[in-house]
Amino acid sequence: MPRVELELGTRGYPIDIGPGLVGDAARWQELVGDRTVLVLSNDVVAPLYLERACTAMEGAQVHTLVLPDGEQHKNAEHWRRVIDHLVNIRAGRDACLVTLGGGVIGDLGGFAAATYMRGIDFIQAPTTLLAQVDASVGGKTAINHPEGKNLVGAFHQPRAVLADTSTLETLPARHFRAGLAEVIKMAMIRDAEFLAWLEARSSEVLSQDAACLERVIETCVRHKAAVVAADEREAGERALLNFGHSFGHAIERLTDYRHCLHGEAVSIGMVIAATLSEHRGLCPTGVASRLADLLRAMGLPVTLPEGLNATDMLAAMQLDKKNLSGSLRLILVRDCGQAFIDSNSDPGQIREAIQACS
Repeated sequence: MPRVELELGTRGYPIDIGPGLVGDAARWQELVGDRTVLVLSNDVVAPLYLERACTAMEGAQVHTLVLPDGEQHKNAEHWRRVIDHLVNIRAGRDACLVTLGGGVIGDLGGFAAATYMRGIDFIQAPTTLLAQVDASVGGKTAINHPEGKNLVGAFHQPRAVLADTSTLETLPARHFRAGLAEVIKMAMIRDAEFLAWLEARSSEVLSQDAACLERVIETCVRHKAAVVAADEREAGERALLNFGHSFGHAIERLTDYRHCLHGEAVSIGMVIAATLSEHRGLCPTGVASRLADLLRAMGLPVTLPEGLNATDMLAAMQLDKKNLSGSLRLILVRDCGQAFIDSNSDPGQIREAIQACS
């Protein structure tokens, strides 16, 4: 079973990848022992895996909290519910919060762990492809604000990540495809050979061939761990992981987090960013179409949802947390596998790229 170590000195941790981890009693005993544990999940994942996880934590003082599923619930109201629950069970600073679910549960639960008593341990048990390849690794925790996504948050590293690949068997096909957007993102910014491999193996990846899936997850996690180890607080290289996200977050907010899944919005955002790179002569012609072809092959959208326009997109991007001194800060590409941080795109160029993807 693959294990990737994220090297952050005393705050480093293992990311285990493989089937059956949610119910691995020996692993949970190592991680939580007899501590007070709050397992946070959502109303989609809980009926499938909550009992299995709690049973495996025999010896711990296990409590549970189930929240509604969906990005629209990643807000201050539900963060407060988690904090209130920790208070009600009299959780001390030695308690542990376990996030059992996708990126929303991981972000929300991680932020609760970061803020309760100035920080308690938490463990990520991601059950979606998107969370396993990206969101669960790196310590970014947050909730959304009405004016923007992930505007309220903290860096708080988990003590471990248990990426149970068998949970993907119950993941709806649309959510699996959405996770592939983050896989393709990683290839576009760091690994041209991996991108070519994805193009050649798209049908096997979509059919969730076990060997292909394990390679996909491990490759992405190794890249993510290396980036985070080098730049934990996003002072430089880690910002490259936001390729497609400035545009994607704007799409999500403008549609009230109800029209597109996060990965679908990022898919569209990556095509806009690649198109902008081409229009400015920063990368070879054909990069954007190559990217769009792969995204389409994986069943992902590449054009803006109906009703959105460039003016609204630009306005929504003004409060993006990646901006500096009021200037839009975007991740663009020089070629497949080569990304960079750009602050020199003017609004007219950005507008043209958005319109080209409408």
